[in-house]
Amino acid sequence: MDELKPPVDRGAADVVCLGESMALFVPAEPGPTHEVTSWTRTVGGAESNVACHLARFGWHSRWVSALGRDAFGRAILDRLTSFGVDVADVARDEHRPTGLYVKEADANGSTVRYFRRGSAASGMGPELLEGLGLDRTALIHLSGITAALSESCLALVTAILDPWRGDRLVSFDLNWRPALWRNKDTAVLAELANKADIVLVGSDEAEALWGIGDPLALRELLPEPRTLVVKQAEHGATMVENGQSWFQPALKVDVVEPVGAGDAFAAGFLSSTLDGEDPVTRLRRGHLCAVGSLLTRDDVGEPVAAELVERLLAADDETWANTHFSAGTRA
Repeated sequence: MDELKPPVDRGAADVVCLGESMALFVPAEPGPTHEVTSWTRTVGGAESNVACHLARFGWHSRWVSALGRDAFGRAILDRLTSFGVDVADVARDEHRPTGLYVKEADANGSTVRYFRRGSAASGMGPELLEGLGLDRTALIHLSGITAALSESCLALVTAILDPWRGDRLVSFDLNWRPALWRNKDTAVLAELANKADIVLVGSDEAEALWGIGDPLALRELLPEPRTLVVKQAEHGATMVENGQSWFQPALKVDVVEPVGAGDAFAAGFLSSTLDGEDPVTRLRRGHLCAVGSLLTRDDVGEPVAAELVERLLAADDETWANTHFSAGTRA
């Protein structure tokens, strides 16, 4: 298994996140969802969430997708641009709409209702790669969501994972969505993951899909990727790489709502990986990036202050494990 080739010169490279984003409506007031009378429109999408966090980390972060030529599409472009994400490669579809979804927020897990059938993003295919300009790209980030949207989207993901990619890394986050895979062949997900360089998967979703949640057992199922990261919810995360494994416990957080935390973790981990940092630091940066998303109903929360991040990265194991975050302890 080859070594990764960090660190990457940020001034000479970019990162690409490819996948669907949708208009997202979240409750604008506390209380049971059925009593909510006002909603806030924002933006949600696994890959664009990662793109936003990577832009915050100082990367030239590009989001590649398709949107309808409608108000929701314009709102998504404005939102991502506000984070510093490059959206120049986003296609605008005259005939298909931008998807949307509604999040019924709950600290113990949120019910999410999607309205995405026939969306502009579902029309993406391998032709999207033509003229994309990946000569400076150090990393392409994908997820299993895109592969489920349509046959053409699956062909697009497969094309990106083919050997043509050269020296650039491809990361693949499983992002298991059972409803999207109804009546489809889920065996392709393991095939896709085994073609990636870096795979991120939640132990709970792996258990649901493959009946395996243990990191070492998952490594047997997915032997090909250079790096396997198993996110174990509030317990922590395990990385398996070059025949070794590392575990870092999750930080204690007074969770407001968990959706988006996995994407934040992925961004922190990927950024640290490209910077050539050690395994423990890579996992810790993932956990620290996730904190902001756990403390908000939005998919991309406010980051932990840089000074505190650096202190915790250098902290001993006991200090790390006992650190507790609430809404007032991000700075």
